[in-house]
Amino acid sequence: MKKILSLVIALVLVFSFAAVSSASAELTFTTGGTSGTYYAFGSVLAQYISNNSDVKVTAVAGNGSADNIDKLDLGAAQLGFVQNDVAYYAYNGIRFEQYIGMPVDSFTALCALYNETVQLITCNPDIKSVEDLRGKNVSIGSSGSGVYFNAMDFFAAYGMTEEDIVPQYLSFGDSAEALKDGKIDAAFVVAGAPTPAVTDLCTTKGAYLISLDEEHVAKLKEISGAYTECVIPAGTYEGVDEDVTTVAVKATIIANGKVSDEEAYTIVSTIFENKDEIAGLHAKGAELDLEYASECGLPYHPGAAKYFAEKGLTVTTADK
Repeated sequence: MKKILSLVIALVLVFSFAAVSSASAELTFTTGGTSGTYYAFGSVLAQYISNNSDVKVTAVAGNGSADNIDKLDLGAAQLGFVQNDVAYYAYNGIRFEQYIGMPVDSFTALCALYNETVQLITCNPDIKSVEDLRGKNVSIGSSGSGVYFNAMDFFAAYGMTEEDIVPQYLSFGDSAEALKDGKIDAAFVVAGAPTPAVTDLCTTKGAYLISLDEEHVAKLKEISGAYTECVIPAGTYEGVDEDVTTVAVKATIIANGKVSDEEAYTIVSTIFENKDEIAGLHAKGAELDLEYASECGLPYHPGAAKYFAEKGLTVTTADK
């Protein structure tokens, strides 16, 4: 009887430990609106990691970079998609009022994945420059998104502020619908191109993307070192028949302290050891590159750093 009781207790302990271990590997990955690249690609990555490793990741829709940083800081999620510029401002407590003197440094980077292009979209052919937005109804991103930060940088580069427009705080999908209905004049969208909401808009309504000149690209680079010049090739969107010059930041996955070294290592290694398969599931997978992934201006999670070191790449980790 004692042997049976001991066996039962042992089994209970084993199953209890397994349950705890399994629960610890169930990570929430907050992404972006359902019409954006964060959500689409984030969902692909979460499912692939869950199906091909012992770490279970669930992607959920989110409100973008700033809100995702807040969610990780509060512990409402463990992983998040962010723009590296916004994450840099938050981590160092600089640039914007909500961060100045109040750094949010409860997260580290896992990897940078692809360029997020700052796309300024309109259905009005008379709007040819950021300066033409004065007095217009302009979507500058949903509350808590990184789009707002980029829009403010664009205005600063042109000697403007938020007060020079009639701001609307809309998601990518809502911005596209508002442009279709003529409720707004233009919208900022910051995402990998092609962006589903923009593709739909260009196909059903017809739209224009505003190109930057070299002078204002240079000003944006002065404002933030996170910006790089990039070109959206002609034909990326239906009806957009010329190259569009703009700037880009890096779409980056961050993690809070609830993500263990082993989990971080598994997530990064699963992505980059299987990038060809992931490319077959989503176009952004074709942009996965280890060197690109190892540079985002943020300190890296020790588990991610271990994987990069194995590949001969050194990254900075947090001094904590």
